[in-house]
Amino acid sequence: MGNNHIVYILRCSDQSLYTGYTNNLEARLKKHEVGKGAKYTRGRGPFKLEYTKAFETKREALQQEYRIKQLSRIKKEQWIAEILEGEIQGEDTEKL
Repeated sequence: MGNNHIVYILRCSDQSLYTGYTNNLEARLKKHEVGKGAKYTRGRGPFKLEYTKAFETKREALQQEYRIKQLSRIKKEQWIAEILEGEIQGEDTEKL
C-alpha cells in the first residue's frame, strides 16, 4: 500500500476551484461528473483536473488538502500557475 492517498484540485465550469482527497481518483472524478460527488461540485461540471499529488499516508494527504483549502482563491491560482510553469520547465514543483 503506497501512494494511494491523493489530493486533487478541480476547476469547475464556473472557474471556481474545488480541492478534495480520495484514495481512488478515477472513481472520485466519475462521481463528480455524474453529480454524486461533493455537494459543491454538483451542477458545476464539466471539470478540469488542475492538480494531483499522491501521498504515502492518509494523514499527509489530509494535511496537504487542509493547507490548500486555507489559501485564498488568488493564492491558489498563483500556486497552480507556478506548478504548471514548473512542469513545463521540468522543475520539482513541491512548494506547499
